[in-house]
Amino acid sequence: MRLRRKDTLAQVRKRGSDGCVVQADVTRPEPITEMFRKVQGEFGKLDIFVSNARPDLPGFYRRPLDITVEQWHMALDSQARAFLLGAQESARIIPDGGRILAITYSPGGRTGSWQPWVAMGAAKAAMDSLVRYFAVALALRGITVNGISPGGIFGPPNVVEGGVLRVLPQEIQEAIRVWHEGGWTPMGRLGTPEDVGNAVMLLCMDEASFITGQILHVDGGLRSWTPSCRSTSSRANSACRERFAPMGDLTKLTQRTDSACSTDLCLLTSDL
Repeated sequence: MRLRRKDTLAQVRKRGSDGCVVQADVTRPEPITEMFRKVQGEFGKLDIFVSNARPDLPGFYRRPLDITVEQWHMALDSQARAFLLGAQESARIIPDGGRILAITYSPGGRTGSWQPWVAMGAAKAAMDSLVRYFAVALALRGITVNGISPGGIFGPPNVVEGGVLRVLPQEIQEAIRVWHEGGWTPMGRLGTPEDVGNAVMLLCMDEASFITGQILHVDGGLRSWTPSCRSTSSRANSACRERFAPMGDLTKLTQRTDSACSTDLCLLTSDL
């Protein structure tokens, strides 16, 4: 991890800019405050704040009837509370016209199919709401506040850079990849960390100064058509199964990893 941080900083400096590495536990208020204090001490101000930290899955990944209070707080504190405090602290040192962004996941707040995602789904839904409230609160200062909701993301094959799907067993990862490339995502592929980074860059441009309070879906068109497949009607489910017959084993595989408890193929995959 330390090598990756140093490499990132080296790449920043290689491009003629500068930076500093600050490590903080965003599940606790004090380290968040200290993190912004260090940034202000190093640079005097902050132009862009992106909230994208997430704890490891074992810390929160349990079904609604099994999740503990500690796991619930791990998700809510690392997402909603961390963004609340981060936005407050950053607004204090961001000049007018700055940018605040949250990396969220809106489908987790709209559906209940990915059962062990209950705590993170609730936390991300709270982040979506906070984006809108802070957008209004900071609008007169020209500080835009937006969220980015990625679809399925496959980065490098490790849990640090690769995204949450890289935590799953290899056969599940392969099943999800084939599923999305086979048509579940209209653009025929999973997203990459670069896709998310490009969206961040887009919202940070001067030309995006009138865009605020929005959730940008970076999902290859997935959100544009999947609602029709989320119906529990037998007709809709039959259509989904017919279209994605080659991936019929995904339900069985996903149940093995406790990713969902629904046996309905369309509901099972609507959030992946």
